[in-house]
Amino acid sequence: MAESSEQKRLFVLDTNVLMHDPTALFRFKEHDIFLPMVVLEELDKGKKGMSEVARNVRQASRFLDEIVAHKSKLEIDHGLPIPNFGSNEQQDKSGRLFFQTRSMINHLPDSLPGNTPDNSILSAALALQEKRPDRHVMLISKDINLRIKAAIVGVPTEDYNNDQVLDDVSLLYSGTRELPEDFWDRHSKDIESWQESGHTFYRISGPDTSEWYANQCLYMEGDQPFEAIVREKEGDDAALIELAEDFTAPKHSVWGIQARNREQNFALNMLLDPNIDFVTLLGTAGTGKTLLTLAAGLAQVLDKNLYKEIIMTRVTVPVGEDIGFLPGTEEEKMTPWMGALMDNLEVLTQTGGGDWGRAAADDLLRSRIRIHSLNFMRGRTFLNKYIILDEAQNLTAKQMKTLITRAGPGTKVVCLGNVAQIDTPYLTETTSGLTYVVDRFKQWPHSGHITLLRGERSRLADFASDIL
Repeated sequence: MAESSEQKRLFVLDTNVLMHDPTALFRFKEHDIFLPMVVLEELDKGKKGMSEVARNVRQASRFLDEIVAHKSKLEIDHGLPIPNFGSNEQQDKSGRLFFQTRSMINHLPDSLPGNTPDNSILSAALALQEKRPDRHVMLISKDINLRIKAAIVGVPTEDYNNDQVLDDVSLLYSGTRELPEDFWDRHSKDIESWQESGHTFYRISGPDTSEWYANQCLYMEGDQPFEAIVREKEGDDAALIELAEDFTAPKHSVWGIQARNREQNFALNMLLDPNIDFVTLLGTAGTGKTLLTLAAGLAQVLDKNLYKEIIMTRVTVPVGEDIGFLPGTEEEKMTPWMGALMDNLEVLTQTGGGDWGRAAADDLLRSRIRIHSLNFMRGRTFLNKYIILDEAQNLTAKQMKTLITRAGPGTKVVCLGNVAQIDTPYLTETTSGLTYVVDRFKQWPHSGHITLLRGERSRLADFASDIL
């Protein structure tokens, strides 16, 4: 049954909501939306440029133009029906879009001097409260200070959370699952095991398997540690798992690097698996994300020839003040941002033979490793490449989609990041593009994810991560 007009809310949108997500117009289901005139003026001021915000503004303006097209003044005054966006729901379940059609400045309280855009939006919300006492009027804004001012003058407010992937980042998929101690006892009747090409496989049926995902890492602690990876889900109550390779032993090292803990071992299993096209690694500073990814990349590019070359890229968001213009080619401009990758390359390419040996190794690596800027990724297609995206937590979901869809046949994409260190404005742990892809890809059989827990950089770095 459709909700009555008393139950339908009237949301007043701030400009920054549309700047953050142009599709916000379609995200309020059966509720109505009110746009103050100052919002349209601010959108007009923000439409120029090549930034993500400017692109969002232009898209929001196009959506508004489609809604208003061929409508009369009388129809606009009575509210325009909002079309359903990417939904098969009936049209009568959607709300209506109202524009400010008359001045509302006389409703501005004395406690809010001046005529700033924020105050104009607040005055419109107050006027709506007075004009429509039968409606629940609420201001939606991502501006914390505007929400504080609105609370002071008595206007209910909320943040825009529709793009939030999870309610809390602690609910994010970790990529691992600990098996209970009685797991083998409860599933012993429904287990098949065999060896094939040096790998051990198990086919397990039982209640626990319904919650597993493809390429999820399973482990059991105790006197006989058990580490395995889910290779295939077979219905709701059966799965095929494979014992994980042990990269902790020196004889199984990858380019001289061996795993120092269980999560690193699982990460190397995924990075070296050609059947996994997309890998995400989360972890705090010093957990080995970059070192493991580079070691696996060099092993597959130079030793196994699975990929033609390694492509490194990252988001160029400075931690402090920007150092300004950087001269040189695209690769030379990106070099200062790639310090972490270069530091790890030095560890991996420690060669003997003096200066000549080091020079030969550098020339080899330079011919097989490319550094690219994210700014020039749109429209490209990468074939048989090993792509490393560092600091991926600073990307929006849309930017992440732009990058991942560049991958052509035979390409592997590895995203590294720490959602606790986000430097991009308007992004949080729950709205980061990295959080978004970890959650969306967890059920795809050709993707893998691991959250690295233990720092292996130094005792100083580990203590600093915990205490600071």
